[in-house]
Amino acid sequence: MMPRINGLKKRRETDFNLSEYFVVVALIAVCAILSVISPVFLSIDNIINVFLQTSINSIVAVGMTMVILTAGIDLSVGSLVAVTGMTAGLTFEIISGNVNDAGVALLCIILAMAIGALGGLVNGFLIAKTKLPPFIATLGMMSMARGLSLMISGGQPVTRMPSIIKFIGSGRIGVIYTPIIVMIAVYFVGWWMLRYTKLGRSTYAVGGNLEAARLSGINVSRTLMLVYMISGICTSIAAVVLMGRLDSAQPTAGKDYELDAIAATVIGGTSMSGGEGRLIGTLIGALFMAVLRNGLNLLDVSPYATQLVIGLVIILAVMMDRLRNRGRR
Repeated sequence: MMPRINGLKKRRETDFNLSEYFVVVALIAVCAILSVISPVFLSIDNIINVFLQTSINSIVAVGMTMVILTAGIDLSVGSLVAVTGMTAGLTFEIISGNVNDAGVALLCIILAMAIGALGGLVNGFLIAKTKLPPFIATLGMMSMARGLSLMISGGQPVTRMPSIIKFIGSGRIGVIYTPIIVMIAVYFVGWWMLRYTKLGRSTYAVGGNLEAARLSGINVSRTLMLVYMISGICTSIAAVVLMGRLDSAQPTAGKDYELDAIAATVIGGTSMSGGEGRLIGTLIGALFMAVLRNGLNLLDVSPYATQLVIGLVIILAVMMDRLRNRGRR
């Protein structure tokens, strides 16, 4: 049974599916149109800006992709970005407050990662052990994490982040901005996990057929808890990058991040039914959304209309996923 699952997983990691092809074509077409309408679009500064804009959403989307591959969903990612960021920011302010205190800064980053992992682990436990639907479990966590973020901060932001965190969020290594490097690193680790590890094989198997995965000897509960924990860790990494970019920790940070991450994942070809999708598709989906938003902004389109267009794109992507699944059946 396991060799068959392994082979299925390998095919899904290497094949270029129709959804990814469609998104790549759409991305190229949108870029071509925008380059004609707005000469600023293809400028180096604007291209870098597009990658910076998509970096945080892309990091969150790595964890979301793994969750959706198990046929789940994580609505708590935005709130976890806020609570992990606020906890790290408040800890730094209380212990030191010196922006050059590297030791305390590293402690705050580790604390943020731990809190993100804990929040994701709680989600996974509720889903795997108490059999709560992922939508309900993560919806509850979304509310709790947002409330906790506002409660511990009193609704007030923490400003003046440590130099290390500012470097992570807005620094450069050579000519490449640090958030882009962090994004690439997170994607590489996620790709490696899905392609070469037992957890990756189990993730695809659980999403493809949970009962068959259980009968084949896969520990479904452990897989689900690990996947949601990874999603929580991705939110904490995104929170650190966001803190560095804003030079502050905001209790309201991460608003609608869950929608953007789900959109990037689904537009990139990951099936909402689970068991099929690739991180390269998610990256393409995140870039498509960033280019679309950037282009509409350059054309002075109302942000309300932009939100409308993004919503329409999400609906079309889900419709394509449903039609593709129906065709297989």
